[in-house]
Amino acid sequence: MTGFSRTSLAPLIVALGAFGIVTSHEARAAEEIQNANTTQASPVPSSLRPISQQQLDGAAGDSASWLHSNGSYAETRYAPATQINTSNVAKLRPAFIFQTAVMESMETAPIVSNGVMFLTTSYNHVYAIDAVTGKEFWHYKHKMGPVTTFCCGPNNRGVAISGNRLFMGTLDSKLVALDAKTGNVLWSTQIADPEEGYSETMAPVVVDDKVLIGTNGGEYGIRGFVKAFDANSGQLLWTFYTIPDTGSEGVWAENDAVGRNMKRDIAAEKKTLADKGTDFNKTLGGGVWMAPAIDRKTRTVYFVVGNPSPDLYGAIRPGDNLYTDSLVAVDLDTGKYKWHFQYIAHDVWDLDAVSPPILVDVKDKNGQMIPAIIHGGKTGFVYVHDRRDGKLIRISEAMIPQEGVWTLPTSTGARMLPGANGGVEWSPMAFSPKTRMAYAANLHQPMTYQVEEAAYPGGKLWLGGAFKTIPSEQQWGRLVAVNVDTGKIAWAYKTDQPLIGGVLATAGGLVFNGEGNGLFRAFDAATGRKLWEFQCGAGVNAPAVSYMVNGKQYVAVAAGGNTQLDFKRGNSLLVFALP
Repeated sequence: MTGFSRTSLAPLIVALGAFGIVTSHEARAAEEIQNANTTQASPVPSSLRPISQQQLDGAAGDSASWLHSNGSYAETRYAPATQINTSNVAKLRPAFIFQTAVMESMETAPIVSNGVMFLTTSYNHVYAIDAVTGKEFWHYKHKMGPVTTFCCGPNNRGVAISGNRLFMGTLDSKLVALDAKTGNVLWSTQIADPEEGYSETMAPVVVDDKVLIGTNGGEYGIRGFVKAFDANSGQLLWTFYTIPDTGSEGVWAENDAVGRNMKRDIAAEKKTLADKGTDFNKTLGGGVWMAPAIDRKTRTVYFVVGNPSPDLYGAIRPGDNLYTDSLVAVDLDTGKYKWHFQYIAHDVWDLDAVSPPILVDVKDKNGQMIPAIIHGGKTGFVYVHDRRDGKLIRISEAMIPQEGVWTLPTSTGARMLPGANGGVEWSPMAFSPKTRMAYAANLHQPMTYQVEEAAYPGGKLWLGGAFKTIPSEQQWGRLVAVNVDTGKIAWAYKTDQPLIGGVLATAGGLVFNGEGNGLFRAFDAATGRKLWEFQCGAGVNAPAVSYMVNGKQYVAVAAGGNTQLDFKRGNSLLVFALP
């Protein structure tokens, strides 16, 4: 998911600041628990109750809470509340603004339970606050281990909740369990070695007392995975590696998922494989950036996998590089492989799959409703798959310009669109069952791709070249509504700046989305007409959430800017309601 952008950051891939390279030595879990910093401001109200599996399963229909980072196991980011709607959203006003202690990019999706909100910041702070007033209950500051090596900013995208516990992945590649009432650390376990390039920014998912979490590190030569840990003890239950032990060469695909030739020199790749073998698999990348979707009926976990390592220099990693740039399905109980679908084989443009998949029912080619899964790609398409076997049913119309696809990177730099940020970056889409539309936040950034020979540097930044924005070409964003049954674009709203952060749809007929210039907006979900906007003072580059307390609906969003695109930093969570 590497990314940078803004022309001021173009030389040398935002330098190393956005990639967050800091070194030290790994701390023990026991030391972390002993030295963890939790500040108690006031008692959490007794109304906070443990969250049951039944509540997590029914979250999609619960207008009072927001119990998953993307709303439900289906990840539709659809709020069933209708109090705020197209007829009154113009009256929306701030209910409160909560300022954190961290002035840095915010990509968090808060969790709300029984009137208590749990939000995270960069550098792994967690706050528990009153979801109506913003009153602080407690503040946990993770005691970072000596090594943190991360890409694209020191972000955290949220906690998961189950029972009376919160779960968070950390930049030093730990999984931490906190007491939801006190913020105290219950247990901590090391997920992977940060000295080898591993880190965590994604929000975990909890299901049946399993905490599921993937890993960052595709820019550092890691071997990607999704792991399941016991929610009560932190014990590792299973691991699925996104780079298989054998077979990463795949089928030597000539075309991408859209049917366009990828201009590979397959004969040269096969010769390299014969000469080199498959030792490169150990450093082939394949990070998992965003929360997986869960099909409870079939007990299947679905997730998308990021780019291969090194990003642009593909000569040393012959083959399709499975399962990078893919949608993957595994068994919830064992982590056993079920199926995969690869969007781009042997990616040398960093157009990995990062936006989380969404479970919906769609019309197949015969007009029959079937269980499906959709994904918004950095390629600028929404892909619609049969959930049962991964078969591609349709792709959407292109949401952003497609130019020179797939022009290969050169030593001097070659222009191609989409640029390395997308399309749809990590930004989660939303889906409304009322409109049958998926809503995707896109960005347009013309770039040049430059490749250079680069040996594995041992857990350090490993791009094998650079991708750079073009100062003379305009960058912009586009919020796009796609009909999932036809693939047709229903409407699109162009923004002044590239969009990154995510979308919220509501049963009130609204779509909410933020922009790097601080504007937070509401649109008519059916027509795309802008109905309301508010200037938040810093980049709104996080996905909004909705909840209700005492019969009143609220919409909350973080405004902290974004490291990856260098949008204005802040430290605030803004919560809106009707007067």
